[in-house]
Amino acid sequence: MQVAQIIVDVPTRQTNNAYSYSIPDHLVDQIEPGMRVQVPFGNRKITGFVVGISDESSYDGKLKPIASLVDLSPVINPELLDLASWLADQTYSFQISCLQTMLPGGMRTKNKKKLIAQNSQVIDQFPEIFHGQQEIDYNRQQYDNATLSKILAGQKNGDIQVEYDLTNHARPIMLKAYQGNLNAKQVDEVRQTVRKNAVGQLKLLSLIKQQPDTVFLVSDLASKGITSSTLKNAEAKGWVVAKLKRHIRNPFMRPAKKSQPLQLNADQQAAVSSIDEAIAAQKDQVFLLEGVTGSGKTEVYLQSIAHALSLGRTALMLVPEITLTPQIVGRIRSRFGDQVAMLHSAMSSGERYDEWQRINTGKAKVVVGVRSAIFAPLQNIGLIIMDEEHDSSYKQADNPRYQTRDVAKWRAAYNHCPVVLGSATPSLESRARAMKGVYELLSLPHRINRQALPHVSIIDMKIEMAKHHEALSTQLKDAIQVRLDKHEQIILLLNRRGYSAFLMCRDCGYVPRCPNCDISLTMHKDTHTLNCHYCGHTEPIPTVCPQCHSKRIGFYGMGSQQLEEQVKNLFPTARVLRMDVDTTRKKGAHEAIIDQFGAHKADILLGTQMIAKGLDFPEVTLVGVLNADSALQFPDFRSSERTFELLTQVSGRSGRADKSGEVIIQTFNPDHYAIRLAKTQDYEKFYATEMRIRHDGKYPPYYFTVKLTGNSASENQTVSEMFGILNFLKKQLSSNAIILGPTPKVITRINNQYYYQIIIKYRKEPNLKAALDDILVQSQKKQRRGIQIAIDNEPLDFM
Repeated sequence: MQVAQIIVDVPTRQTNNAYSYSIPDHLVDQIEPGMRVQVPFGNRKITGFVVGISDESSYDGKLKPIASLVDLSPVINPELLDLASWLADQTYSFQISCLQTMLPGGMRTKNKKKLIAQNSQVIDQFPEIFHGQQEIDYNRQQYDNATLSKILAGQKNGDIQVEYDLTNHARPIMLKAYQGNLNAKQVDEVRQTVRKNAVGQLKLLSLIKQQPDTVFLVSDLASKGITSSTLKNAEAKGWVVAKLKRHIRNPFMRPAKKSQPLQLNADQQAAVSSIDEAIAAQKDQVFLLEGVTGSGKTEVYLQSIAHALSLGRTALMLVPEITLTPQIVGRIRSRFGDQVAMLHSAMSSGERYDEWQRINTGKAKVVVGVRSAIFAPLQNIGLIIMDEEHDSSYKQADNPRYQTRDVAKWRAAYNHCPVVLGSATPSLESRARAMKGVYELLSLPHRINRQALPHVSIIDMKIEMAKHHEALSTQLKDAIQVRLDKHEQIILLLNRRGYSAFLMCRDCGYVPRCPNCDISLTMHKDTHTLNCHYCGHTEPIPTVCPQCHSKRIGFYGMGSQQLEEQVKNLFPTARVLRMDVDTTRKKGAHEAIIDQFGAHKADILLGTQMIAKGLDFPEVTLVGVLNADSALQFPDFRSSERTFELLTQVSGRSGRADKSGEVIIQTFNPDHYAIRLAKTQDYEKFYATEMRIRHDGKYPPYYFTVKLTGNSASENQTVSEMFGILNFLKKQLSSNAIILGPTPKVITRINNQYYYQIIIKYRKEPNLKAALDDILVQSQKKQRRGIQIAIDNEPLDFM
């Protein structure tokens, strides 16, 4: 008897191990690990993932049989199955959550399966399946067990392809197509009857003879000079038969022009040589590629990817933001063409699924995407790249709370390939590992064109505000006008979206607050609403104070919408684009804005931090930062690091080509070391300064950290539960462990849930893992009382 080990779709600690089910006789040797099945669980049927198959079970009783198949082939490959087990253990989450995280969104919804015969012989070989058609809808109820076994065998040997049609979020795109209806001998006979000047008919007959089993889209035939009238006549004469062919969605908005590798400078060549050696030696070395902005890191990536492909391997490149994807993908596609696939959240479910299929079937050899692309089903990976490795978006906020860098290193070890972590401002953790020799440091200390870094000025807004109460300082306004006169471009960073930070009554001090969260509402002028950026609550903007009925109610603090309005008023002839969450909600909005600015159809691009990194515009010669202090306001140990990173990255957008660049930073804290060192882009001095502070405060990278968060609808219940956890931890951990809390989070109430947290700082605590596992087991029992406990290993913040 064959037995399948199955992780069932019940995310609890008690069901976090595989259950044994017997495999029915008709499915023996057909089911594989990585397939989904339906199984009885209690008095219901649920979905589960097959994670193993054996010939015996340790279970003494009678095993329940698998009820039915969800997939006809594995949707999780062996590598990702192993990764899911490791990830669940590392992130204190459930294996089922990790497995589902690895699938594209469309495959987690309802879907129909389609069986596709790969050639005409298969159609003839299985008449009871295809009934003379190349594609048929798969319905398990239509087939007896013997026929199902034939389908599985045909799928396994490549005669039958299985595709999913998404029914919830996307529908298959079916386009008109034609297939030849003549054999080679018939084609030769027909050709004798065709006039020599009937060029379209002769081309069509040649295609039918050369590719008798191919189904040609009408658009493909038109590109070969075969018109629709030629096809209609051919169909009437019986030369071809009309069909519908599924169109694979193309997420790329434009064709890529072929490009050639660029000449490397000495530093780039040294970096590429080191990476290539590790690829060839199949060594899972981690490289930290530290290069100033504009130093040519992308060309290092491209030439290293090319080397991996030349050895018959694949490559994975990660970027932190969707906004970076169009430019990066454009460069990679120009080098590697149709071998490139893209994965990010702005794509439709259908596009993501089609790209996933291209990767899973081996048609795509290079994958570019954001955080979730780390789970792309690439096989035989030869190189993994994380661009802007310091970026906080690489940490998943919800279960499983993984750090992409750690997953990349796991996959690199599995595939025996190097990881390249690239940044102008590496995270302190990565740089510390490089200094200890755990990572190999590769340096690009100069800009690619030997152009000097932009000149940076710091404006003390305390002095400026004493002269006038305007968001743009006199120096920044003058500099903008100079660039406009020269027909050069400007980037303005204001890391706050909306129109203003809050409204306040000037008479009684009333500030509208969210009814669900402990935070003031943000004014959005375009929608005429006050919005909560945490729970989504909206309400109309009041014209009088609800508390004292005064009409002296006004807004305070500037958001990107108000900045756009002021810039347009100050520079009425300037063409202004705004890029923030509000202007990029629609599909393709990121790319449209980037294209428009890149084509110099706009003079000023303003927005939030999404414009600060990775973008390359040769005509940008001025960058203005309006609220350099914004990150410093947060009570978190990484505030200075985030400020330095953001200012250095956005400064790097200026003067990237032949024209010199300028950066103007407006701040109320001009003497803060993060701002002073960002002026000179002195990463080395910042690293030394910040590491001293981290050492004195016992923060990462000197200490490991864990954050436990509890929440419920009752503040008293949350506090009581967290103190219970505190007492348990004190008994389990050594006196060397530092336990902070419980304390309320910076925003204590979000969506009517009260959040409290405990921070653990430690160097070596052998009992910690068992203690945290025990807390998770106990927390499952307490969920019925409405209390939720989350564990975040190595959190990015303590807020």
